[in-house]
Amino acid sequence: MTDWRTLPFDTDTIIDGMRPWIECESPTYDADALNRMMDLVAVDCAELGATVERIPGTMGLGGSVRARFPHPDMGAPGILISGHMDTVHPVGTLAKNPFRREGGKVYGPGIQDMKGGNYITLEAIRRIQEAGLATPLPITALFTPDEEIGTPATRRLIEMEARRAKYVLCPEPGHPDNGVTTGRYAIARFDLTATGRPSHAGADVKGGVSAVRELARRIIEIEEMTTEDCTFSCNDLSSGQWVNCVPSFARAQCLSMAKRQEDLDAGVDRMLALSGDRNGVTFTVTRGVTRPVWEPEMPGTMAIYDLARGLSAELGLDMPHRSQGGGSDANFTGAMGVPSLCSLGVIGAGLHTLEEHIHEDMIVPRTRIMVGLLTTLA
Repeated sequence: MTDWRTLPFDTDTIIDGMRPWIECESPTYDADALNRMMDLVAVDCAELGATVERIPGTMGLGGSVRARFPHPDMGAPGILISGHMDTVHPVGTLAKNPFRREGGKVYGPGIQDMKGGNYITLEAIRRIQEAGLATPLPITALFTPDEEIGTPATRRLIEMEARRAKYVLCPEPGHPDNGVTTGRYAIARFDLTATGRPSHAGADVKGGVSAVRELARRIIEIEEMTTEDCTFSCNDLSSGQWVNCVPSFARAQCLSMAKRQEDLDAGVDRMLALSGDRNGVTFTVTRGVTRPVWEPEMPGTMAIYDLARGLSAELGLDMPHRSQGGGSDANFTGAMGVPSLCSLGVIGAGLHTLEEHIHEDMIVPRTRIMVGLLTTLA
């Protein structure tokens, strides 16, 4: 009798199927590119017999895809697969990191974070269907366009879907040791603005007050607030484009992360207290999107983990677990108390860089573990 251990997965076939996804670049801020990516996802889900919904985007972002796969109990609480299709790589990154296979690795923008994990999840469902295996619970997949910027547009959609689910599986990148994530740190984002006084940088440089200089000082101070309990990192700086003007405006963003909610709350208070006037510049800190702490080792989460670890052991692989920095949809679902397991996707390195890649030899084992979860969770 066919079971999850013996399904005929082929590494080459999976990689070939993954290629169109990777070569469809989909940075968060390019709604048209995201929607082209969601077109591919919708077609692949429809080919698996899913009832597919295209959910329009908001806030100027791309749309989402929700796919409910055929099941006798469709509509009952089941398994939610939650993943994002946006990447941090702008259109044109393929020229610098093209899809290719080299030395047992497969490269491409977004292949690890997290198109590869989303793809092997659909491949798992495909093989389950072809083998005539039954899943105890109905499966819904929700693919969203804005995780890389904190999920400002689709958090409520994810949470509403999670409320209908018994379990949430998140195929974010797996850890190098085949590990998975059973908790995530809290994250807060901030918008930083500095307003000074303009002047001609050649004729009257002393008549102006540089917003850029003050913002630079503030960024150094903010990042030096980093401790083991709460970190701060700034990026996305911009100001006026005319070098012959003393800049009267400058902006940046800051990301803060903490293992405990109370540490993040204290960090938020410190950040907001920085607003005010100094050196002739008005500095303003505005709180942006926030991801709550997903407390580690919650009973429901550990029950899924124990199952996944057992499945992995049957393949001869250890599967450690850990609480992890870096946000995911599981911040929301885990904080809601819905049993969730994250980092079930592909394994590789270099995510968010021009060296992003996955390891070929772990593609099939990770896909098989996903099959085991889908056919065992009840």
